[in-house]
Amino acid sequence: MTDMTTDASIFSRIIDVLKFDAANPLLFNTGLFLVLFAAFLLIYTAMRRFRTAKMLFVILFSLYFYYKSSAEYCFILLGVCVADFVLGLLMDRTTSKAGKRCIVGLNILINIGMLVYFKYFNLLFETIANFSGQKFDALDIILPAGISFFTFRSISYIVDIYRGDIKACRDFLAYTFYLTFFPPLLAGPVVRAKDMLPQVQANPVASRTMVSEGLFLIMCGLVKKVIVADFISQNFVDRIFDNPSLYSGFENMMGIYGFVIQLYCDFSGYSDMAIGIALLLGYRFLDNFDSPFKSQSPTEFWHRWHISLSSWLRDYVYIPMGGNRKGRPRQHVNLMTTMLVGGLWHGASWMYVIWGGIQGLFLVGHKSAKAVLPELSEEKKSQRWRVALNIFLTFNLIALSFVFFRARSMETVKDMATQIFTSFHLSVAPQFIEGYLMIVLAMVFGYLMHFAPARWTRRLKARYHLLPLLVQALILAIVILIIIQVRSSDIVPFIYLQY
Repeated sequence: MTDMTTDASIFSRIIDVLKFDAANPLLFNTGLFLVLFAAFLLIYTAMRRFRTAKMLFVILFSLYFYYKSSAEYCFILLGVCVADFVLGLLMDRTTSKAGKRCIVGLNILINIGMLVYFKYFNLLFETIANFSGQKFDALDIILPAGISFFTFRSISYIVDIYRGDIKACRDFLAYTFYLTFFPPLLAGPVVRAKDMLPQVQANPVASRTMVSEGLFLIMCGLVKKVIVADFISQNFVDRIFDNPSLYSGFENMMGIYGFVIQLYCDFSGYSDMAIGIALLLGYRFLDNFDSPFKSQSPTEFWHRWHISLSSWLRDYVYIPMGGNRKGRPRQHVNLMTTMLVGGLWHGASWMYVIWGGIQGLFLVGHKSAKAVLPELSEEKKSQRWRVALNIFLTFNLIALSFVFFRARSMETVKDMATQIFTSFHLSVAPQFIEGYLMIVLAMVFGYLMHFAPARWTRRLKARYHLLPLLVQALILAIVILIIIQVRSSDIVPFIYLQY
C-alpha cells in the first residue's frame, strides 16, 4: 500500500511539473527542457524517414513547448496558422490587385489587432485617460509569449506572397510546422517563410557538420546566458537600476556597461541556442548577431544587432514607406518612423518609444553627417586609430541610449544622469573592483568574448568539429554541469520573452 501511495505521489509530482506554470516556463536553460529535448531528439531521429509523422510530432512538441509558457493561448497560435494558410491560398487564387491588397490588409488587421489588444490596450487607454483627466483601471491582460515574433512571421508570409517572392504553401502541416517550430518561437530569430518553408518541404536530416555546429552554439549560448548575463543581472545591474541614487556616478556608469553586455549575452545567447537546436534537427537559420559592438556607426550597429528584426523592419516598414527613394527629407522621416515602430514593438511603455526615437536620431544624424562630410578613401577608413575611435564613440552612444531601454521611468534616467554628471567619484574604482571582483571578471569575460577576433571563434569551432561526436557531447555535458554549479537557484527568464 505504501509503495502504491509513493508511486502515486511521484506520478502526481511529474504531472505537476509537466503542467503549465506561469512562474516556470519551459526555457532552454532549464533542466526540464534538457531532459525533454533529449527524449524528443531520440524519437525525432527514429522518425526521420517518416515525414508526415515526424512533422506531426514536432508540431505537437512545439505546441506543448508553447503551452508551458502561455497555457491556452496556444490555440491563438493555431488560429493564426489556420488564418495564414487560408489567406495564402486565397491570395494565390485572387487575380485583382485590389483583392490581393484586401487580403494583405486583413492579415495585418488580424495580427496588429492581436498585438494592440494583448500588448498595447492598457498603455493606449491609460494614455488617453491621462490626457483627458479620467481614471483608468488597467485590465488584467496576460501577454501571450512570443506574440511579437510569430505575428511578424505571419505578416511577412502573406506580404511575400503578395510581392511574388514565394508561392502560397499548400501543405497545412508544413505551414503549421513553420509557424509553431519551437526553437525560434518565443524570442526569435524572426525566421521568414521563404527561408524555412523550402527546408520543411525538403524533410532535411542533420549532417555531421550541422550537429557539431549546433552543439557548439548551444554551449556558447548557455555560457553567455548563465555565466555572464544572469550573474551580472542578479548581483549588480538590477541593483543599480532599481536605486541609482544610492550609488556613485562611476558605479552607475558600470551599471550601464553591465546592462549592455548583459542584454547582448542574454539575447544573443538565446539566438545561439535557438539556431543550435534547429541545426540538430536539420534546419539552418541566418545569424541574428554579428559582433554589434564592433560597429563604427549607428547604421552599422543596426546591420549587426538583432539582424532578423532590423531586416524585417527594413523590408516591411521602411521600404514600403518609400525608403531612400523619395529624397533625403523623406528618408529621414522614414528612418525615424521605422525606429519608433521598432521601439514600440519592444513593449507597452513610452520608454521603449523614446529609445526607438533616439535610435532614429542616431541613424538620421549619421546619414546627414555622411552627406556633409567628404568621403574618405578606403586607406584612411582602415586606419587603426580612426577605426578604434569610431568604435569607441558608437559603442558609448549606443550604451547610453540603452539606459532608456532598461529604465522603468524617466525618473530613473534622471537619477542616473545626476549621479554620473554630479557625483562621479572615480576614486571609488579600486573599492568597486575589490567589492565586485566576480562581477568585474564576468563583465570583462563577456566583452572579451564579444571583441575577440572572429577568426578565433572560427578556429575554436573548427577544432571542436574535428573531435569525435561523443567527445563533443561530453564537453557540452561538462559545461552544463559547471553551469548548474554556478547558476543561482532561481531560473532567470530570457529578457526578450516579454516582447
